Amino acid sequence: MQPVRSAPMPADAASDIDLVRGTLAREAAAFRAIMTRYNQRLYRLARSILHNDTEAEDVVQEAYLRAFASLAGFRGDSSLATWLSRIVINEAYGRLRKIRRAEMVPLPEEPGATRIIPFPLNASVVDPERNMAQREILRFVEQATDGLPEAFRTVFVARVIEGLSVEETADLLGIRPETVKTRLHRARKLLRAQLDAQIGPVLLEAFPFAGRRCERMTEAVMKRLGFPD
Repeated sequence: MQPVRSAPMPADAASDIDLVRGTLAREAAAFRAIMTRYNQRLYRLARSILHNDTEAEDVVQEAYLRAFASLAGFRGDSSLATWLSRIVINEAYGRLRKIRRAEMVPLPEEPGATRIIPFPLNASVVDPERNMAQREILRFVEQATDGLPEAFRTVFVARVIEGLSVEETADLLGIRPETVKTRLHRARKLLRAQLDAQIGPVLLEAFPFAGRRCERMTEAVMKRLGFPD
């Protein structure tokens, strides 16, 4: 009698360590599962630093490639989410330094040109009136958050929008928990006048990363890793 073999664990239910083992074995499903699981968090963190959707996407892609190339060195001392987040933050600050250096060289502007950052919306909203209201509210949240000083903004995104704990945020950013609390308090104080009416559940939908954007970035990384379509 042949032994009964259990079905393989679905990738979306696998532990981080299982997924790391899968990527080291070049299993496409493991790569996809990691990206699907952490795309939103990493994108939000990158965007909180760069203020630009396209730059944030590029940074997350580069961070994934860097992470996957050195995944054999992941020992599980911190969570995979924290490990990936640190790589993204380092990559984002590196990109920001390049952008700032480039901005020191004056470039001619086209007449009437304006800088517009499109705001990603939740594709699941189909009610036109709700869609319009959400568009205005989320744009307001995004603009208000972008206006925070950099140190406060990253803490605010990590704690309020991404939902990390004080300890997780401190570990992620390499600062003391007391500093996290102080910066979050000051961030909220700066935003309170503008956000009190909307600071509840709407923040959970701010800076979404799902649907076509998530799929597009995942497919781009898979292609660069050499997996067939």
